[in-house]
Amino acid sequence: MDIDTVEWTVVESAIGPLLLAATGRGLVQVGFHADAARRERMLDRLAGRLGAEPVERASGRLAEAIRLLDRYFAGEALDFDLPLDWSLTTGFNRQVLRELAAGVPYGTVVGYGELARRVGQPGAAQAVGAAMGANPLPVVVPCHRVVESDGGLGGFGGGLETKRQLLALEGVLPAPLF
Repeated sequence: MDIDTVEWTVVESAIGPLLLAATGRGLVQVGFHADAARRERMLDRLAGRLGAEPVERASGRLAEAIRLLDRYFAGEALDFDLPLDWSLTTGFNRQVLRELAAGVPYGTVVGYGELARRVGQPGAAQAVGAAMGANPLPVVVPCHRVVESDGGLGGFGGGLETKRQLLALEGVLPAPLF
């Protein structure tokens, strides 16, 4: 498979089905709530943005991402050491997401403003929020670990309940009582 081929699969997780997609450069997308209808929309959008028709799991390039996600959702404290393809993000968003991936370990949180400060833009907390919302690699690039300075959860593309579940899994919040 060449570098421009996009492979995908759907894996079950504690937060519902996740669509995983990878190019020859690395994991390029993690999509929440990947039921059949949403999966088709995600794949169409991915094809348009990357200029390649996604093919269902063909070469095994998703195997390590699947293995690490299984371990993560089983409660193992780990950070994702995977090759990532940053093709779906640029500029400030890419800078913020790279800092997030490298500088906010499992079981910790960071404020939007603090993350903005870390990338040299101390007044850009709202822009950091927008970067989190545009994160093509949630869970792996842990945007769920970014919270408001007053302790509020802030937003989350996968829904606030999903964010609560991920933070509880990492021991940052108490586990839900249901």
